[in-house]
Amino acid sequence: MSYRFMRMILFFDLPTETSQERREYTRFRKYLLKSGFMMMQESVYCKIALNQTVVNSLYDSLQKNKPGKGLIQVLTVTEKQFSKMEFILGEYNGDIINTDERFVEL
Repeated sequence: MSYRFMRMILFFDLPTETSQERREYTRFRKYLLKSGFMMMQESVYCKIALNQTVVNSLYDSLQKNKPGKGLIQVLTVTEKQFSKMEFILGEYNGDIINTDERFVEL
């Protein structure tokens, strides 16, 4: 099995006008955090995956946990493409452990 690290970037815009919609928003956001997604910006989350097989299983899990209304988009890129992201405004936050290495010394 080859390892080609991928990065799933998830964008979502969910309605929060009623209490039921706010509950669904909260449930979906908690699902993302429990599944290992990290917040990049408000309503933009990302997760590193080992290969395309893992990406496909994550996609299936997202399908099962999606809320009833709103917009959810997923973009999958390789780790090399993701590392070429440039910051136009703001800076990289190094507080978050965001690596594919097996051993991280704190």
